[in-house]
This record gives sequence, C-alpha cells and structure tokens, in this order.
Amino acid sequence: MPRARPCSGRSGTRWPISAANRRWPTDVLTARVLKILATAGVALFFTLVAFGNLTDYGSNFAFVRHVLAMDTTFRSPALMWRAIDVPWAAHLAYALIIAWQAATAIMCWIGALRMAMRWDAPAAVFARAKSPALAGVGMGFLLYAFGFVAIGGEWFAMWQSKEWNGQPPAHLFLTLAGIVLLFLNQRDEELPYDLG
Repeated sequence: MPRARPCSGRSGTRWPISAANRRWPTDVLTARVLKILATAGVALFFTLVAFGNLTDYGSNFAFVRHVLAMDTTFRSPALMWRAIDVPWAAHLAYALIIAWQAATAIMCWIGALRMAMRWDAPAAVFARAKSPALAGVGMGFLLYAFGFVAIGGEWFAMWQSKEWNGQPPAHLFLTLAGIVLLFLNQRDEELPYDLG
C-alpha cells in the first residue's frame, strides 16, 4: 500500500494516491481557514470604521470632542480638571484614532493574506505567517482597551454621559478582538500528511 508522504507544505499539488489518505484533514485545515477568515473579518471591520470616520468626519468627531470636554458628565469639580476643551486637541486625538484604526486594518489584511498563502504549509511556517495578524488584532484590542475603556471611560468619565457613552460598543469590539486574538494564538497542529 502506498504510504502518505510527510508534509512539505507545497501549494497547488495533487492529493496522495493512497485512498486511505484521500480525506480532507478537516481538524487542521478548518482551524487554519477559520483563523484566516476571522482575521479578515477584523480587517474588514476596521477598514469600514476608518473609512466611515474619514468620509463622515463630523459625526464621530463630535463624540471625541464631547468626551474630552467632559461637558455631559456629572461635572464633579474633583474630575473636571481632567477636561480638555480645545478644538485642536480633539482633532489631534481623532486623527490618532483614525490612523490607529487604519494601521490595524492594514496589519490584519497583511496577516490574512500571508496566512492564506501558507494555509497548507507546515505548522511552523503557518505560525510565522500569523505574526502580522496577531499584531493587527492586538492593535485593535489595545485601541478599545486603552483608548475607549481606560482613557475615555475612566479618565474622562465617559460612563457618566447619557449621550456620549461609548463604552457598550467598545466592550463589544474589545470582546470580538479578544476572542480572535486568543484563537489566533492557539497552537497550530501539523498536517497529518502532504497535500501534494
């Protein structure tokens, strides 16, 4: 009986002749495909967010300006010294947010593409291809963890505002990025045989 060849990770080759090994290694390849799609999903999300912020600049700029100014919080004297009520600071903060979102999207797209090009490679090669994806999804996680939950939510008391409290969606995006980050960081199993 022909024996299955060891995995070499070459793309565009034929299945092994061995009938016993002609099955699709779903447990390994499905996980890899899901990692690629999950990364692409995060990339698409941040692409749309950055695009929306650029093409409809005023909508979310108002959010940033009011959060920094703390003008819809409880206005406690013990907290109001933290407020930043100058237009240029709001524009700068908003520009940094958009730039970070765009960079996150780019890193995630690069990571998804690199993983897709090495979807049938040995585990070590596929794991190295994940590096941009891990960086990109990690950037998205940090944006919402630090920028929205810690700085916006706690330092600028965003949670006190009925109109400009962005913490609920921030927690949703934080959870999404965190789940994908954990999934990507899982160990990649070796292919049981060569796809060639």
